Amino acid sequence: MNPRLKNLYKEVILMHNAKPFHFQKMENEEGMIEANNPLCGDRFQFFLQEENGRITAAHFHGFGCAISKASASILTQKLEGKTRLEAQSLCAGFLGFIEGENREAISDQEIEAFAAVDEFPARKDCAILGWKAINDYLSK
Repeated sequence: MNPRLKNLYKEVILMHNAKPFHFQKMENEEGMIEANNPLCGDRFQFFLQEENGRITAAHFHGFGCAISKASASILTQKLEGKTRLEAQSLCAGFLGFIEGENREAISDQEIEAFAAVDEFPARKDCAILGWKAINDYLSK
């Protein structure tokens, strides 16, 4: 693997694990989404607030490995300000990216860093946990 990508992966994971974006439990259960990975024990709740067709706030709370927590942190950061359709597209793009699709089309370093999960196939489920749960929620 490219050493630059490996270092970026490590930096992104460590930074978002240590200081996750919007890591707090919210009282609003209307937009609460559960994301659980029974194989490794990752368990998060996501809280979305929407106004005028846009996601105005995205928070998460729970526990999991550094990869799932960092991925959830990046997800909540990128959701804010998006319409539901834009958020679905974002989630679908990340899920495809993790599976190796359209990697050349991604120019976001935080997302690009997750290409390194190719070296750790068991960690793919950790990386996609929140993205899949939000995508499923928005698809309803």
